[in-house]
Amino acid sequence: MGKLNSKQVENLTEPGTYEDGDGLRLVVKASGGKSWVLRFQLNGKRREMGLGSFPEVSLKAARIACADQRKLLATGADPMAARDAERERQREVQRQQEANRRPFEVLALEYIEAHGAGWSDQWRKGWRFKLETYAFPVIGKLPASAIETEHVLRVLQPIWATKTRTADEVRGQIERVLDAAKAHKLRDGDNPARWRGHLENLLSKADKKKASKREHMPALHWRDIPGLMVKLAQSQDRDALALRLLILTGARAHMVRFAEWSEFDLKAGVWSLPAERMKMRQAFDIPLAPEVVELLEALPRIEGSPYLFPGAGFKTGVMHKNAFRTLLHGRGLADITAHGFRSTFRDWANERTHYPREVCELALAHDERDQTEAAYSRSDFIEKRRALMADWAKYATTPPAANVIQGDFNKRA
Repeated sequence: MGKLNSKQVENLTEPGTYEDGDGLRLVVKASGGKSWVLRFQLNGKRREMGLGSFPEVSLKAARIACADQRKLLATGADPMAARDAERERQREVQRQQEANRRPFEVLALEYIEAHGAGWSDQWRKGWRFKLETYAFPVIGKLPASAIETEHVLRVLQPIWATKTRTADEVRGQIERVLDAAKAHKLRDGDNPARWRGHLENLLSKADKKKASKREHMPALHWRDIPGLMVKLAQSQDRDALALRLLILTGARAHMVRFAEWSEFDLKAGVWSLPAERMKMRQAFDIPLAPEVVELLEALPRIEGSPYLFPGAGFKTGVMHKNAFRTLLHGRGLADITAHGFRSTFRDWANERTHYPREVCELALAHDERDQTEAAYSRSDFIEKRRALMADWAKYATTPPAANVIQGDFNKRA
């Protein structure tokens, strides 16, 4: 039975400490405030733990709290540590609830902030523009956990037939933002913006195929590559060296412009690109032909810059996005784009080799296998791609007069 009663607790005004028993005390302050304190011993040390203020915590509630803490003590646990852990757990629950309420548009902008450092200004602005134009008006205010297939379709269906390529780019952006949200435990389940095995069953594949066909870039004929490479090899200009690397690896322009020395293992002959630098946001290894390794070994490194081809700012800048265009214009190839060299390589591989289609496509980081195929065939064909890229580099760097192309088909598959 406690020493205090409810009437006493209510009427006490004299500052001091009033014992109730079993370590429970009522502390009355000079200001008139009253609070409950539990005194206990743990590992030979005397400690005090606050149980709340009166009248918010009544005498009865204080005694129940005291009994609960005594039970913890009996097990050898520290009541104060347990209380702090519970408070932290509740704070974490609250933080998670607040995070779960963050709208898609906030998550999308956070994604751009987290991954956009390696993107060009144009790519970053294009990403944001497409989301602001097509996605945010429909799903921008929804939390990631609330976005379902019907919402994604509401974004895509109005533009799927007329702006299919743009619509598919927006779809991919939504997919990546929702994948990131799932990684942060902001949503569960399958991604409603996934194409393979999901949206491909709900949207026209024919429109998507037509859109991809319209993406052809003006390209140099593969027969003209050796002549161009001879001319480029006569220059030690940074842009010419960068274009040679682009042609020999089949890489995209932004992959070369932002290439860092840390991505290259010249001994192993591999260029390893992290996921955030790839269009499909999947890490990708490019096998390097001996001619490429030789080119890179001779390439001067600029002190203080991580990039192979730094721009005017050296430490932070990279070569200008129009550098390849300017170089090609200067060589009388105004109708050719840097991206077109990927088509040039693909045409050469198709017409002059017998490598399987999937190997040639993967050389350009195009994985056309469906989900079932990818699940059973996880190979990236690195060694077959190495042989393919070696043949391409040998062809591209052999002077035209010595480059016999008639009937010399590659027999290695």
